[in-house]
Amino acid sequence: MTIKARRQTTQVRIGDKYVGSEHPIMVQSMTNTPTEDFEATARQVIELADAGSEVVRITVNTREAAIAVPKIVSFLERAGRPVPLVGDFHFNGHHLLREYPDCAANLAKYRINPGNVGRGEKHDDNFKQMIDVAVRHQKPVRIGVNWGSLDQDLLAKMMDENAKSQDPKPASTILIDAIVESAISSAKMAEAYGLPHDAIILSAKVSEVPELITVYRKLAAVCDYPLHLGLTEAGMGDKGIIASSIALGTILADGIGDTIRVSLTPQPGAPRQKEVEICLQILQSLQLRSFSAQVTACPGCGRTTSTVFQELAQEIQNHLKQKRNQWQKQYPGSENLKVAVMGCIVNGPGESKYADIGISLPGTGEDPRAPVYVDGSYIKTLEGARLANDFIDMVDDYVARKYGVLV
Repeated sequence: MTIKARRQTTQVRIGDKYVGSEHPIMVQSMTNTPTEDFEATARQVIELADAGSEVVRITVNTREAAIAVPKIVSFLERAGRPVPLVGDFHFNGHHLLREYPDCAANLAKYRINPGNVGRGEKHDDNFKQMIDVAVRHQKPVRIGVNWGSLDQDLLAKMMDENAKSQDPKPASTILIDAIVESAISSAKMAEAYGLPHDAIILSAKVSEVPELITVYRKLAAVCDYPLHLGLTEAGMGDKGIIASSIALGTILADGIGDTIRVSLTPQPGAPRQKEVEICLQILQSLQLRSFSAQVTACPGCGRTTSTVFQELAQEIQNHLKQKRNQWQKQYPGSENLKVAVMGCIVNGPGESKYADIGISLPGTGEDPRAPVYVDGSYIKTLEGARLANDFIDMVDDYVARKYGVLV
């Protein structure tokens, strides 16, 4: 199955990268360090980029944070990691962008939440001030609507109109419609203020999976702006991972979405990169992009009472993860590698033949021998104490032979 072509046709430049149209779906993430601490923030940006994040968003909520932005960019450039940074603005963004031009100039993109720029007359004026800065510095803007901070004036107006109609819709439907209307009307307003059509990205985030799918289907049907996908406040652990994967996977399978982020709450003190790894796996599982070699391994059953295949699968997975960045540079194309580590004779030989390189380990009561298949053909049988190391060596040799660049 091939995921159908995406509907959003406008392309937007972010730094030296493009999002939208036929460009690869971009992976994003966000720091959780105090932006004022420019060294800690820059180091986390590098960690996220090393994990696979192509754009990183940072909070710009204080004058000290705005002052730190050029320092973060300088740190990244000195480190040889000029990662595009997105400034996340709420409530006081019109002041910060106007008063700190170095901050505005060094960011690759601004994120503006139309629900958090003021109410009444202040809303349009504050929004215009931010758009004016984006136009002056030729920066793209993500207009990011969030149902937790939706424009209350717009929502109240739409609720009142619905209540007066002869066939009123459920309140939940009006809420979704208000999110879409806020995004579209804000984009039109930004264009009226001079922001080019191809400098606008939209997002419409909610924290419930069915509603997120609905809102993006509606949004995609009425615009051609690139869409940033994300389940906001997804949560911690398995809940956040599963909910984000279902929501983003469903929307992407519809052919909708141009950039993604998994908003996963990390365990206290845990590294931030997990959300990036999940994004990569969602895209790779849908065969939309390839980032690193993949391991196919059976779940185990009563025929596999030994943990050898589990240990080898984990060892291989760790080895491929460690080699990812090196192989991307040294062996282009190796991100498409498929390795099978199977636990018994039932599906072992078949799955191993389907992989680029695979090993079928013995199940309970089977001969302690493990045949290896390369490109669908039996090559040799491994056994003994060095079986795991021997197979890893074979994987490394295969990568070098298949993906090595001749000079």
